[in-house]
This record gives sequence, structure tokens and C-alpha cells, in this order.
Amino acid sequence: MSQKFSDGEIVAALQELSGWSKIESRDAIFKSFKFKSFRAAFGFMTQTALVAEKMDHHPEWFNVYARVDVTLTTHSANGVTALDVALAKAMDMIALG
Repeated sequence: MSQKFSDGEIVAALQELSGWSKIESRDAIFKSFKFKSFRAAFGFMTQTALVAEKMDHHPEWFNVYARVDVTLTTHSANGVTALDVALAKAMDMIALG
């Protein structure tokens, strides 16, 4: 199990990520990805799903047409961990194409 980050560690991790923010109402991070089309958004989700499955760490996400809203938290740790940061970085790379 991954170790839950402190608030300071979350702040430091967010400085390494582009466009991600802490959700105030829970111990999680969030980003809204915007793509040119539904096809591009779905391709992003497909590629992310393969990475997430290998990591055994799965996002909470919501898709409407060309937008994918992502919330990351490690449920077994009840908060943000290194797994969330690693998946966020992978998602950012995938989104860049």
C-alpha cells in the first residue's frame, strides 16, 4: 500500500504537475482534459486505462464529448499518494500525444 501524502507533500507534488489541483472537499487531485473531439478523448481514456491497469491504480473519471474530468486518490490509503502523482504524470504525457 502506498503512503498517504501530507498536505505539504500534495502541494509539492502539484508543483510538478500541470493543470492539476487539490479538491478542497476531499483528499484527491483533479484535472479537466479538453480534446478536439470525442474520438480523441476516448483514445486518451483507452491509453490511460492500459497504463492504469498495469499500475493497478484506476482513476475516477467522467467524459462528456471532448472533455474528460479526472479525480485521482488512492482509496486504500484514504488520500493522495505517489501512485496518484505517477498516474497524473502518465495522463499528462498521454494527453500531449
